[in-house]
Amino acid sequence: MNVDGRNRCPWCLGFEQYIHYHDAEWGVPVHDDRKHFEFLILEGAQAGLSWSTILKKRSGYARAFADFDPVKVARFTDKRLAKILLDPGVVRNRLKVHAAVNNAKQFLRVQREFGTFDQYIWSFVNHRPIVNQWQSLKEVPATTAESDALSKDLIKRGFKFVGSTVMYAHMQACGLVNDHLVGCWRYEPVSRLAAEKFSKRIHAQ
Repeated sequence: MNVDGRNRCPWCLGFEQYIHYHDAEWGVPVHDDRKHFEFLILEGAQAGLSWSTILKKRSGYARAFADFDPVKVARFTDKRLAKILLDPGVVRNRLKVHAAVNNAKQFLRVQREFGTFDQYIWSFVNHRPIVNQWQSLKEVPATTAESDALSKDLIKRGFKFVGSTVMYAHMQACGLVNDHLVGCWRYEPVSRLAAEKFSKRIHAQ
């Protein structure tokens, strides 16, 4: 619980930016390719670190990686990457920084094949958010059959830092899965939003 009296998933209670991310973004269904690409970069950077560490550097990543434009990132030169590796606003890990450019190239290939990356990634949950009913954090899995399948396919396509744990985090963040705890104040609003977006998508087809 926070000072405003609302019950929240306990993982977000470390600092105000974390709480805002939990309240405004986490679990909300994403259907925007640029946002998907942003989370691919951020979650790849997180591997082995805490999400709070990456969240604090989010603006630094936006600045360093062309506001998460995959077309621009795919064109980054070695000179540009060397400059990014000197930037304290990002995690200065050579493999992760270079992976972002590699993944941008693969991301564009997926777009060409499926029309949008969004169409591709949502196919792993049959285009409908999975709504779980967890009572405590210890019930929430680190991976699922869906994240295993997504990770395996992305790796086959040449993506880097897309293990099943990383991709399940992506699914949680981008609303393919609602993993807010049942007692969290965001559980019901996110569940309703997921149902509304799915309904609109079905009617638009």
